[in-house]
Amino acid sequence: MNKVAGVTIIGAGPAGIAAAIQLKRYGITPLLLEKNMLGGLLRNANLVENYPGFPVGISGLHLTSLFEEQLKNLSIQPIKAGVTRVKFEDGLFLVETGTSVYYSQIIVVASGTKPVQLTGFDIPASLQGKIYYQVVPLLQESGVVIAIVGAGDAAFDYALNLAKTNQVIILNRGFAHKCLPLLWERAELDPNIRYFDNACIESIYSNQEGGMMVQYKVIEGTSNFQVDYLVGAIGRVPNTGFLSDQVTEQREELQSAGLLYFIGDVKNDIYRQASIAVGDGVRSAMQIFRTEKGLFS
Repeated sequence: MNKVAGVTIIGAGPAGIAAAIQLKRYGITPLLLEKNMLGGLLRNANLVENYPGFPVGISGLHLTSLFEEQLKNLSIQPIKAGVTRVKFEDGLFLVETGTSVYYSQIIVVASGTKPVQLTGFDIPASLQGKIYYQVVPLLQESGVVIAIVGAGDAAFDYALNLAKTNQVIILNRGFAHKCLPLLWERAELDPNIRYFDNACIESIYSNQEGGMMVQYKVIEGTSNFQVDYLVGAIGRVPNTGFLSDQVTEQREELQSAGLLYFIGDVKNDIYRQASIAVGDGVRSAMQIFRTEKGLFS
């Protein structure tokens, strides 16, 4: 059998990173697994203004870089691996990735969320590569047109981030915007952002030049425009598909036993904030140390 880890953390967003840092303070070096880049969705944030210690706010990318630096200073080396299945057998968790199997006594699920997919229209195969659900891949773009579908904080924050160097169109499928008032005010004042409410996409297709055309319906009728990229920001759901049926069925029992923890966005529903996720991470590490001290002595 491979070496058994005391604690395995799945996901290196704010919650997972905070848990790893606090565990290290107790002398416990966790196994930290992350499929993509450190920071999770925080990397998309245009400006984080409610994280204490940054009086004028801080970009998500900058805050993520500070988290990464702290991990390095503590000699915590995340492993880049996507978890495909978590099982529980004979008192141990088996964590499977595409290339390895890890064994662990305790699992901390900090896997965040996955996006709700855009539906109601077909996406031609030739345009699949122009559809995104995060803005990080587009932050280097300049002088292009990007449409964002959504009406919440994420949609408007994404728009403000991308509008620094591009033209952005926000398509709200309903009438009421659901973002913070300050985000709405900033978007209204940004000359690079256009907003349409009650705008439902009917189809997307390629024009003769290979560009992406978006046809949408509004009260006045049907209209269309050409964009370079389309971003979906219509909601997110917990990313827990890798948990086996057996672990899902025993979830409450394993949590009560102090063997399984869920922290951050994966459990926080609409309360998806970096500061809340960090608090979750620290709390879980403290609980692990207090309740399972015998495992690490």
